[in-house]
Amino acid sequence: QVQLVESGGGSVQAGGSLRLACSTSGYRYCMAWFRQAPGKEREGVAHLDRFGSTMYADSVKGRFVISIEDAKNTLYLQMDSLKPEDTAMYFCALRLSNYCPRPMHPVDYNHWGQGTQVTVSS
Repeated sequence: QVQLVESGGGSVQAGGSLRLACSTSGYRYCMAWFRQAPGKEREGVAHLDRFGSTMYADSVKGRFVISIEDAKNTLYLQMDSLKPEDTAMYFCALRLSNYCPRPMHPVDYNHWGQGTQVTVSS
């Protein structure tokens, strides 16, 4: 049974860093981090496929890095140079398929974690 559990959120000042972690139960297919701010749609932040290819939203390129540690069955999102506009609930997501047609579209993912809050103050 797939169970995704996020951790690592918190409050930080602008310019700071956080690392989010997501326990993946050993699954490694299409994986991604999404975020959703109040009153806004859920948006893709970073994607990692089973071959190691990554994709990032333009707003986080150069600041965020997605990675996976297979030995720990954990997906990470390293977030540096955080900005107030990064404030949101962050979710990890999994699509049980080797094919990731739309890596940054939430509707393509069928398993989600409960989310972890990230708050960046100015």
